[in-house]
Amino acid sequence: MPLLDFDALARHLPGPWASTVLGQVGPARIKVLRMDAQAYPQETHDYNEGLLVISGCLRLDIGGAVVEVGPGNLYLVPAGQAHGVLAGSHGTLVIVDV
Repeated sequence: MPLLDFDALARHLPGPWASTVLGQVGPARIKVLRMDAQAYPQETHDYNEGLLVISGCLRLDIGGAVVEVGPGNLYLVPAGQAHGVLAGSHGTLVIVDV
């Protein structure tokens, strides 16, 4: 599957916020998910996480600050940084992590 249509793949997932691993580049996994308007609870990882918005808008809570990530933009969450998704986020999100 060398050519990936992230929006089409996200539409066929069983539900929102259910990511699936599409492939791997070195140690990094490439995942896709479909966002709905619901919030997603805060989480923290021991690795950096790249959040790339393909379509729609990702609204993040980063230390109490609201960060809006639009199509074509990537937000790099540093290891150890608590982050949550705010209500109103929607569209297709690609996650790159290890």
